Amino acid sequence: MNMIALGGSIGTGLFVAGGEVISTAGPGGALVAYGFIGIMVYFLMTSLGEMATYLPVPGSFGTYASRYVDPAFGFALGWNYWFNWAITLAAELVAGALIMKYWFPDIPAIMWSALFLVALFLMNYLSTRSFGESEYIFSSMKVITVFVFLFVGSMLIIGVGGNSPGFENWTRGEAPFVGGFSSIMAIFMVAGFSFQGTELIGVAAGESEEPETNIPKAIHSIFWRILIFYIGAFIVIGFLIPYDDPNLLKSSVENVSISPFTLVLDRFGFAFAASFINAIILTAVLSAGNSGLYASTRMLYAMAKNGEAPAMFTKLNSRGVPSNALFATAAFGLFAFATSLIGEGAAYTWLINISGMSGFIAWLGIAIAHYRFRRAFKAQGKDLKAIPYRALLFPFGPIFAIILCLIIMAGQNYTAFMGESIDWYGVSVAYIGIPVFLLVYFTYKTKNKTRVIPLEEVDLARDYDK
Repeated sequence: MNMIALGGSIGTGLFVAGGEVISTAGPGGALVAYGFIGIMVYFLMTSLGEMATYLPVPGSFGTYASRYVDPAFGFALGWNYWFNWAITLAAELVAGALIMKYWFPDIPAIMWSALFLVALFLMNYLSTRSFGESEYIFSSMKVITVFVFLFVGSMLIIGVGGNSPGFENWTRGEAPFVGGFSSIMAIFMVAGFSFQGTELIGVAAGESEEPETNIPKAIHSIFWRILIFYIGAFIVIGFLIPYDDPNLLKSSVENVSISPFTLVLDRFGFAFAASFINAIILTAVLSAGNSGLYASTRMLYAMAKNGEAPAMFTKLNSRGVPSNALFATAAFGLFAFATSLIGEGAAYTWLINISGMSGFIAWLGIAIAHYRFRRAFKAQGKDLKAIPYRALLFPFGPIFAIILCLIIMAGQNYTAFMGESIDWYGVSVAYIGIPVFLLVYFTYKTKNKTRVIPLEEVDLARDYDK
């Protein structure tokens, strides 16, 4: 649990997108944006941790939203989250194939995607332990890489291995804040996507040993990861690479040779820096796909247990893995991947955009569910000591997360409204996830005539059948 928390959101958002972040908003802007998002994620995870230690269930916040807010809200949130990670699986299959072209340019990409899908499926099908152990290995490799990067970067900053740059890159041109508030706003989006995946702790809680002890430990490790990994990495990049370095603008999964991590390690004289970072990014991609397949499978299983998905998805294999849910999720991921090969990937682009927004919707749902959970505890006169782990600074934490999530969602593509005429295509692509979520919510609500549950009637029992 600790390693999943520590390495869960370390991926291409740090290893690759770090270059775009610094070039867009400068080192100061990057620290502000990631600092705010980091605080929000910490509060979100403490909110989720409080609910998960009280009621550890495989479906996590989909179940919490149904119990503490409105069954229609939980239904929409559960399907939203399942879709989010099923699409993420498809995206990682595409990214993994692109990375392999770095070493094997003549092998068709679809071969690598098929190989990765089979490997991820087997890691999830064999047992929950095989998922946990594989994710532990993936996360360990990413964590070690970041520590190496921070050590090497610190040596370069103080002049070991080259001339110390001092504060030159923090004071040149528009630095440390480049582009003002609008640039920081743009980085909020990237930062938010970088941290998505931390909520996997709540999903894994239903199958973890001693959740009342292990989940709080994992939650608190998130704060240190945010502080050390993301903030530390951007401080190092800010010191060593100018924000206007043209290489930063070219950082991408397809061109890992100019990832900011590669640039720093290469400057230190690290042989084969590009190949090393490429291997780590491949690990990050497989980790995201592995986690996505696990999370979406458990969410589909939990929804089936709650009567919100076909009962066939409650079937477990001999090792306790929801096999039918796993088959369905892998099949949908394969379908989504196939759309990237048809019609120049237009349909796939839309699916990815829906998925991107759905991550923020999931976070918003966690904050709302926790706020209602604690309010219900008070309304029913229950003793807070009955909650094994209590989030700090309630109600500030969930309220802060709700406000910041709404701001980020609203600003997803605010520039589409800034021209002489509204860019309706840009608006539809960026915000399509919101009407899709609302359509699912209101359809279920209308069909089943659900209501927002009065606080006095919220089900606070701890008897969920896992």
